[in-house]
Amino acid sequence: MDTGARMKSILDRIVEARRESIAHRKRVLPEVALKIAVEKKAAPPRDFPGALSRHEINIIAELKKASPSRGVIREEYAPAALAVELEKAGAAALSVLTEEDFFSGSLGDLKEASKVTRVPILRKDFIVDPWQVWETRAGGADSFLLIAAILSDAALQTLLELGRTLKMEPLVEVHTRAELDHALGAGARILGVNNRDLRNFQVHIETSLDLIEAIPDECLAVSESGLQSHEDLARLRGAGFDAFLIGEQLMKDGDAAQAFRALREAPAAGRPAP
Repeated sequence: MDTGARMKSILDRIVEARRESIAHRKRVLPEVALKIAVEKKAAPPRDFPGALSRHEINIIAELKKASPSRGVIREEYAPAALAVELEKAGAAALSVLTEEDFFSGSLGDLKEASKVTRVPILRKDFIVDPWQVWETRAGGADSFLLIAAILSDAALQTLLELGRTLKMEPLVEVHTRAELDHALGAGARILGVNNRDLRNFQVHIETSLDLIEAIPDECLAVSESGLQSHEDLARLRGAGFDAFLIGEQLMKDGDAAQAFRALREAPAAGRPAP
């Protein structure tokens, strides 16, 4: 079996496991209960699109403990403490990985981060069912990820519309021109270009540069994955990106806030970039 087929099977297994988990959780917590929780307990959603529209380097700092390709990234993983540190460092928004089986995340991680920060929070997961959107809002998130590659036209449009009903504009992730056309056809307004190919987990920043010209000016453009330096961000911002989603580069550093500042701030004259 070649590498591409092997990694694609991992993506398939993640989605399959998510569907099985949803089926179980629906029986334990019906959608009607989530709707009541949203109506009676959830705070109004924070402005995720607004956070990405500032005239500066807008970074969505991602909290994640592990990934299928790298294993455990951060041994000492404390979502609430990290959220506070990264907000103070200047994060425009936060992203929290909540998938349990392959990323060692949980909805509890998101809830912890949401309670201690004021910036908007994106739920990063494999969302395929409207039930998950209600769960996301009840959990305190302000937006959520939709992966164009795993959703049909009808499913993508349904999830986008539900997000807007709940005042949560989703981030729709693409990797190819066909996926971008798929997302735009469904009406996506925030487009995330994933520089990581989920079929083989290879990362190429050029993916963002190749697709930016096809993203309409009225949409917000986010570059994701593989961003390692201030120069990377400056280059992509010059090409037209509004924001950047960065996780591994922050999580692998013992001082995530300092790693964040190194990415966001230009190196001082005479001092090389880290």
